[in-house]
Amino acid sequence: MSSVISSSVNAAGEAGNAATPALSIHDLQAWYGESHILHNVNLDVHQGEVVTLLGRNGAGRTTTMRAIMGLTGTRKGSIKIGGRETIALPTYKIAHLGVGYCPEERGIFSSLSTEENLLLPPSVSDTDKGMSIEEIYDMFPNLKERRASQGTRLSGGEQQMLAVARILRTGARLLLLDEISEGLAPVIVQALARMITTLKAKGYTIVMVEQNFRFAAPLADRFYVMEHGQIVETFASSELEAKMPVLNTLLGV
Repeated sequence: MSSVISSSVNAAGEAGNAATPALSIHDLQAWYGESHILHNVNLDVHQGEVVTLLGRNGAGRTTTMRAIMGLTGTRKGSIKIGGRETIALPTYKIAHLGVGYCPEERGIFSSLSTEENLLLPPSVSDTDKGMSIEEIYDMFPNLKERRASQGTRLSGGEQQMLAVARILRTGARLLLLDEISEGLAPVIVQALARMITTLKAKGYTIVMVEQNFRFAAPLADRFYVMEHGQIVETFASSELEAKMPVLNTLLGV
């Protein structure tokens, strides 16, 4: 399921005017079976922003991402994408609003080459066809070098690049990126940071879950800190230095 979600996304996420948030979540609750994971989560992400969800493992960050996509069990509250309520929509309809989800498990098709993986995702928007293969290779030279290599022969960093690149091929404009820097070599992390900076300059809206604070801190416009399935702190990048004592307490950074 996750590989399909990473690949089959639309570009209609710019619905509404500039004042309409790209993503607006209010009083969100979510369950896995009988386990109540999210408790009245509230957050807003504006068009063109990079927002990072911080928190310890188990705080509810990944569940928030999955709840946006309709991949948890029961959901209650409100999730609006480009001003449209999605709490009752199935996952494929949420994806068609222009949301690209890159989960921790990258979902690369191992029997296909890098380029075949890139050719697989359809463009499902009449207004934004997504990045061309040439644009992807300009952004990720490693993938161009490995375009004929099977997915199983790619390094972890190359697989992560490919997972993000497939989303960009679809035309998605709201990107949900879950721990994309985890376990990767510093040179690959630097390449992913450059990618996020480039995408922001192109007007993409990005929500990141990150454990790597050094990676996330220079990239984000705003931060939300989660603990026990709730938002406990929110602040802008300009407040980061003043918030470091709080972050040290909450995250141990």
